[in-house]
Amino acid sequence: YYFPCQRWLAVEEDDGQIVRELVPVDEAFVKKDSENDGQSLATLGLEQKAKSTTYTVKVKTGDKKNAGTDANVFITLYGSKDDTGIVSLKASKINKNKFERGKVDEFTVESVDIGDLKKIKIGHDNKGNSNGWFLEWVEIDAPSLGQCLKFPCGRWLDKSEDDGAIERIIFPAELQTTEYIPFVPYEITVYTSDIFGAGTDADVFIVLYGSDGICTQQKSLCLNKREQRMYFERNSVNQFIVELEDVGDIIEKIRIGHKGGGLNSGWHLDHVAIRRLLPNGK
Repeated sequence: YYFPCQRWLAVEEDDGQIVRELVPVDEAFVKKDSENDGQSLATLGLEQKAKSTTYTVKVKTGDKKNAGTDANVFITLYGSKDDTGIVSLKASKINKNKFERGKVDEFTVESVDIGDLKKIKIGHDNKGNSNGWFLEWVEIDAPSLGQCLKFPCGRWLDKSEDDGAIERIIFPAELQTTEYIPFVPYEITVYTSDIFGAGTDADVFIVLYGSDGICTQQKSLCLNKREQRMYFERNSVNQFIVELEDVGDIIEKIRIGHKGGGLNSGWHLDHVAIRRLLPNGK
């Protein structure tokens, strides 16, 4: 079995996860393309991403005295087919100091398809000075399922409060579930021109337009400033797997640009290639 990754396992990189689930690919695919090894491995890393599901996890700490925690918080998502295993919530996208009183933190969790989300287990390791935690709720947005689910808690995870438990199993509140059209993965390949000063360090974004006025949200292609510095160099080809609203079989136009700012924001774009990936990753 061959399990490519080609992704960071680092709090400060990529989506912030330090544990990844990998699925096997046919090793013949790797050997066939061995003369262009780096590119084929990078492609395999993207294949992995296309087969996985991305969840946005929002966590609300209660607005009570001593509600925040310095302990290490973890979560497990349980679906109708499988579960994610234990995922550490280390890199909040919103707050440097996470799980503070009254604050909402946001995390990205990536997993192979676990099916419909049924319940979660969330808890902490009770380490640190202020380890007790009052959890208000967890919200999980699963674009590939077209669902945003709310998991109300409103209880302490604290050895000296409530029932003394520091982890809890929580079920979604059906009346607070939001349904929408599921997202699909798109493979977006961006070609930067081979002329002087063509590259950019700016935040590049894209919008896809289908027929009947359907369009996606505006989506940044890079996850952080480090990626902005790495990608879109002169004469480079950069490939991204992005989950977006399904605009149908025909993409009538795209809108691509950047947000300016920085020393090297001007960009000379050669062309863009887009593939709408089917659910089986083909």
